Amino acid sequence: MSTNTVSKAQKEVFNEAVRGLVDSSVFTGVTSYGPSQTQAQGSNYGYTTDGSGSANIEKYSFVSDGNASLVGTVSPSKDYTAGQSSSTHGYNSGGGPVAYIQKFSFSSDGNATNVTTLSFPFYTDQSSGQSSDTYGYLSGGINPSYTSQNSILKFPFSSESSISDVGDLTVARHWLAGQSSAIHGYTSGGNAGPSTLSNVIDKFPFASDANASDVGDLTVARPRVAGQNSYTDGYTSGGLIPPVASNVIDKFPFATDANASDVGDLTVAAYNTTGSSSVENGYNAGGGHPASPAFNNRIEKFPFASDDNAIDVGDLIQAKIGGSGQQY
Repeated sequence: MSTNTVSKAQKEVFNEAVRGLVDSSVFTGVTSYGPSQTQAQGSNYGYTTDGSGSANIEKYSFVSDGNASLVGTVSPSKDYTAGQSSSTHGYNSGGGPVAYIQKFSFSSDGNATNVTTLSFPFYTDQSSGQSSDTYGYLSGGINPSYTSQNSILKFPFSSESSISDVGDLTVARHWLAGQSSAIHGYTSGGNAGPSTLSNVIDKFPFASDANASDVGDLTVARPRVAGQNSYTDGYTSGGLIPPVASNVIDKFPFATDANASDVGDLTVAAYNTTGSSSVENGYNAGGGHPASPAFNNRIEKFPFASDDNAIDVGDLIQAKIGGSGQQY
């Protein structure tokens, strides 16, 4: 039998197997051939957790525009935390002055619980968060000596206390944004030093523990950015180019390694906003800017289907910066 005939036969066997699965009465729409987007995008609610001057866990609807509601608190409250989402819980991790991993339930409103403490060498503040189907990640950040870190840390959602160092970013940096595709975690922007602004977009695999690779650049180097993701693209929004806040919404593709493009503006230039993602829109909540008042309580959204500016869709209960974002 020729090579082409073997290849054709193998393809037909595979196609028949897939057709049989889809035709099955127990088919749920999710196969083992690729991860779902449950963690990276939500269908119901976005969350903003913790933040400067606030212990609140607030949620806002993805289905209709409106103000956030208070659903719980964290204890102790922290600043500049990273957010992760499993299929059942939101996570608020790292931050200062005490770097806990905290979690709260999506199915019922309630307070967060502390599941582990990130002590040296796993302490991290001002890091970015990513989520696969089974793991939460913290990447980059700053240590108690105020030195930027390049570590990629991960913890299993099934046992949050088991945290491990699984790789390195290409550049040590803090105040960076995190994004998640179905198969990779991404970081973008940040501070690579006290006065060194970064435009680097890194990616690292979820399937294996490995170092990140540099896959592109943001349109503007800046720290204190927020991250969002559609199924096909990562977004980096807001930030600070001292002493000026940024309103830029950058987008970069997951399918190919490429630079970001400027696709829209926030309604107000802001830094240290909290990012979350629905299936259809990216969200920014809160944030700071050099004007008065220093903190804002805006909830903004921008569409994934087209490149466009954000619109103001509601308010947080409390104006704040430096919280973490989750979605369900």
